[in-house]
Amino acid sequence: MGLEPISQTTGHRLQAEDVRLGYDRKIISEHLNVQIPEHSFTVIVGPNACGKSTLLRALSRLLKPSQGQVLLDGKSISSIKAKEVARALGLLPQSSVAPEGITVADLVARGRYPHQGLIRQWTDSDELAVAQAMDATSVTELSTRLVDELSGGQRQRVWVAMVLAQQTPILLLDEPTTFLDIAHQIDLLELFTDLYLDGNTLVAVLHDLNHAARYATHLIAMKDGKIVAQGPPAEIVTEEMVEHTFGLACRVVPDPVTGTPSVIPLGRDRSGVR
Repeated sequence: MGLEPISQTTGHRLQAEDVRLGYDRKIISEHLNVQIPEHSFTVIVGPNACGKSTLLRALSRLLKPSQGQVLLDGKSISSIKAKEVARALGLLPQSSVAPEGITVADLVARGRYPHQGLIRQWTDSDELAVAQAMDATSVTELSTRLVDELSGGQRQRVWVAMVLAQQTPILLLDEPTTFLDIAHQIDLLELFTDLYLDGNTLVAVLHDLNHAARYATHLIAMKDGKIVAQGPPAEIVTEEMVEHTFGLACRVVPDPVTGTPSVIPLGRDRSGVR
């Protein structure tokens, strides 16, 4: 049996309702309510240790709330079989460890696991999905290399390729631009833009507020485990929000290329320094 139809009352495939999140006895967040707009690029931002990755883990079913629930298509995600969830959403965690001795092509191919079964084995469509994912992340030329031998940036692109090969309508990405140089960061963010324009739903944790404001269609700002603002970047990225959330005095001006909000830190006044 597949996933239940999307709830007509919510209009969101993925959402969290009044959830409490934590590890052991330490509570990270309480009373969180999040609705992920469908066919959007949602980005979660906030200072270190504010609960961004914890929220993403809950949305992906890796962390079960001690209160409230995460809903996928109107059904509690914890009640859905793992393989069914894996066909609906793909996850790039913050830290991933590849099996020793595995090649790039073999690791990316593991993204096709949710589509395999006792009857359906490897097909030409699986091969094509892997090839397209490697091409999109510029790792095709690395296909025969061992993952252990790659640089941090190369490994990150390979992990993204594995998630893309999964071909899920929802992608959850925890700091996907980590270890990447500026050119590969932009390449990846442009790829994510293409994916949501093609009808996918993406949720990412990003540290760079300007990248988030430029590429996100929906922004969630967090501080101390709480959501302090959420909505379109043009509406919520203000000097007051940035200072309250990050403790950073700044000016917010239009990006000269896109017109989206761009945060310019004020820094310290060094006018008297010779």
